[in-house]
Amino acid sequence: YKERVKFLNELTPVFNNYYSEISDGKENVSLDYKSQLNDNMLDILIKQSKTRDRITSSTQVGIHKDDIIFKMNTYPIKKIGSQGQQKSFLISLKLAQFDFISKQLGFKPILLLDDIFDKLDDIRILKLIKFVNKKVFGQVFITDTQKKRSEDILKAAGINFDIFITRNGNIIKNE
Repeated sequence: YKERVKFLNELTPVFNNYYSEISDGKENVSLDYKSQLNDNMLDILIKQSKTRDRITSSTQVGIHKDDIIFKMNTYPIKKIGSQGQQKSFLISLKLAQFDFISKQLGFKPILLLDDIFDKLDDIRILKLIKFVNKKVFGQVFITDTQKKRSEDILKAAGINFDIFITRNGNIIKNE
């Protein structure tokens, strides 16, 4: 529990910065850690839950019941966020995790952005691509189902890139 709290305390400001960059600071987002241990000690919760645990044949308390609530403007993003806002949220979370892993490893791993253009408007896509390019993430792989869209976006962002096409299990460099 303490390690999870520590992790989220380190991750949240980085996540907020990424989301703010992608959304132009138009929305306020947060990661809220929901845990029974926020209000009680584990030994007390276990004692209180003993009868119910025996009836259900499972443990009803502990960190396995914890959750992270993704919020935008104090409401769950899955209820009020558009698909583009939800996608921006997940991309920001992925970029924050990338930063965390980089610090733990001491080097930058490969950043894979799988099908990120779907559900995002053109403004967010261009901001994201320019941001990823200037932030120096190291090697970045972006997948997309629409080759022309990817080419147009990367050209508009002024990024040097190569496109590879996968067809029948073969990878071919696009010339």
